[in-house]
Amino acid sequence: MFVIFERLADLVTFRLLGLSDGTKLADAVHFFVGDTTKIFVLLVAVVFLVGLFRSVMTPERVRDYLAGRSRGTTYGMAVGLGAVTPFCSCSSVPLFIGFLKSGIPMGATMAFLIASPMVNEVAVVVLAGVVGWEVAVLYVATGLAVGTLGGWLTDRFHLERFVRDFVWQVRTAQGAGNLPDTSLSGRARFARDEVREILGRIWLYVLIGIGIGAGLHGFVPQEVFAQYAGAENLLAVPAAVLAGIPLYANATGVIPVVDALLGKGVPIGTALVLMMSVVALSLPEFILLRQVITVRGLAAYAGFMATAFIAVGYLFNAIL
Repeated sequence: MFVIFERLADLVTFRLLGLSDGTKLADAVHFFVGDTTKIFVLLVAVVFLVGLFRSVMTPERVRDYLAGRSRGTTYGMAVGLGAVTPFCSCSSVPLFIGFLKSGIPMGATMAFLIASPMVNEVAVVVLAGVVGWEVAVLYVATGLAVGTLGGWLTDRFHLERFVRDFVWQVRTAQGAGNLPDTSLSGRARFARDEVREILGRIWLYVLIGIGIGAGLHGFVPQEVFAQYAGAENLLAVPAAVLAGIPLYANATGVIPVVDALLGKGVPIGTALVLMMSVVALSLPEFILLRQVITVRGLAAYAGFMATAFIAVGYLFNAIL
């Protein structure tokens, strides 16, 4: 299906640049050209389709759909909606406030906010295109499981006490607001604008990720990864979690790095843990959530996510 990108990479690397097959530079350039073209083509196509969906499924509609449901029902609905709604960590604060003020239980709110950035539908399709559907399905299943467990634990231990007082006092906006153009041409314009906005926001991070992946693929010997990130190294999984915290990137930007790590023999659990940590445990995510959650609540959130990721990493490395 993606053979056209491999042929384009062959053309640029060996014909236009005249690099010798099998050299480190040729391997790095081939990886960079192939992944750049593949990822950006997939991004344009998927973001456009997601934009069409987003013109229908607004945050307000998601909030209203979850409101008034029982706690048990909302967990599954929250992670399911989180998986198919294109909201990133930048939406965390307004969604958090809006959900709680609408009467949605704290557990369901956290389940949604965990699953939504983790199970990024754009990243899932790109991940499937780059490393295969098997890995993408594992990633989705993990995100849904972590979101559901996080929501249940939030209610079980009454973590709503860690929500800052002002959140409960905020009045959510009422009324229709600016309704989008719901005609087919209007939705197409909205989707086109989404492509322009999202690609304009993430293209640099994607290129940086591909560049890092190309460097790892072409210049770092496989023996290095076998020694420091192999399944035999029990510290590799926690190290992957810690490595993701200071990084600022979305899931799409990390995919080329995951691709390169898997190609070098890094176990799938370790590679996916790095991706999940970058998406859900990054410093920007903490900074945003700190606006609505106390330090103790943020510590509980970080501790749960890190523990869940480490457990998932060890499990995947053991069974795969």
